[in-house]
Amino acid sequence: MNSLFLFQFQEKFSFTPELLTESGKTSYRFRCPGPGVFQCALTGLVFVLAQEAELQYNTVIWDESLVQSAGRTAAGPLFRIESSDDAAVRQLHLPHCETEEALRVDGLLSVVHITDDGMSFLEPLEVSDTHVMVEVPHLSAFGLVWDFVRRFLNISLQKEVQVLLFLRPIDGGKELDVLLLPSNVPLTEVKERHSRSKRIQAPAHCDLIVGKPYKVHCSPGNFKVQPKRSKFRLDYGPNYHPTFQVSLNPIPESVTLTVQDEEGRVVWTYDWNLPGRNVPAEDSIPAEHSVPAEDSVPAEDSVPAEDSVPTEDADPPEDKLLLVRTEFVKRVSDPVLNQLLDKLLELHVINDGEMQSLRKRGRADRARDAIDTVRGKGSAASSVLMEALWELDPHLSTVLRLR
Repeated sequence: MNSLFLFQFQEKFSFTPELLTESGKTSYRFRCPGPGVFQCALTGLVFVLAQEAELQYNTVIWDESLVQSAGRTAAGPLFRIESSDDAAVRQLHLPHCETEEALRVDGLLSVVHITDDGMSFLEPLEVSDTHVMVEVPHLSAFGLVWDFVRRFLNISLQKEVQVLLFLRPIDGGKELDVLLLPSNVPLTEVKERHSRSKRIQAPAHCDLIVGKPYKVHCSPGNFKVQPKRSKFRLDYGPNYHPTFQVSLNPIPESVTLTVQDEEGRVVWTYDWNLPGRNVPAEDSIPAEHSVPAEDSVPAEDSVPAEDSVPTEDADPPEDKLLLVRTEFVKRVSDPVLNQLLDKLLELHVINDGEMQSLRKRGRADRARDAIDTVRGKGSAASSVLMEALWELDPHLSTVLRLR
């Protein structure tokens, strides 16, 4: 029985790694407690381990000329992976951005393995709806690639894309940066490159065709959009420049933003309510704390001033939870709290004994003990709680300024 069959039936553990930043570069670190299947919540990478080991990994810049000389082209980020025990990692599953139609093209995807000795290509053990799975000979740099000829013959195939919005102030108004990126680009690294802007939390996913032109339209009003159209290209960093820029001057109360193909068909749309502009000065709410309309998806960190709990982005996750502890206990509902505990148990942040103990308490005590238990487990566990709360109750997460 091969290892792929054995690992298919193991429970997958999702983890949030420790983020390390040096000279503007982000790397990820996590200690896997034993054998099993572990998925990184920030990059989508899945590691299959035979034993306990510490993982450290980061993206590196592709040498496109190197892979193109072998008739391939990049189809995902290139990850350099290291481990405290090189033999511990048996398999690597890399996230792809292929649609169902593209996955039917036999031999389209493979994995490049780049070492100091050169480059080789690994044939997939399996290609799932989300990942390409390969055996790991030894650790170094791994990345997804397309076979250039098969890709060329299927040029009209769509890719799964994320539409990312970043808002920044300019003289007399605001500018909205619109990024069209493959879905397997880590959001963490894009946000790092746009750290001086506020990310707008909007539904992100659509399907686009590589090399086809698209345009952005913003209504109502005559807002300046640059460029007028742009071909969708695969961008795997490191800079993640905007595909389009929209000048919101004067600042509107609401806009409808669309991405359209060359025939004018809408492939993505978002209705967005911006902060009010004409609030009396003594009663005004700073833009960064304003409240979106009820139907809108709030901008990241946008909360009512009277409800907001100040936290600093540089604070460790467990310190952020400590700052919002009182408000969390007061505001979290019983159904959300129960779902949150179920999620924490499922992700192995808390164990069965801790769950049984928490279940016996009233709502407020249960909330208080839950946040204290998770804070005591460190940054990774605290990050998981914050992400889970956002999924279950985005409004509360926004009020607490945990996103």
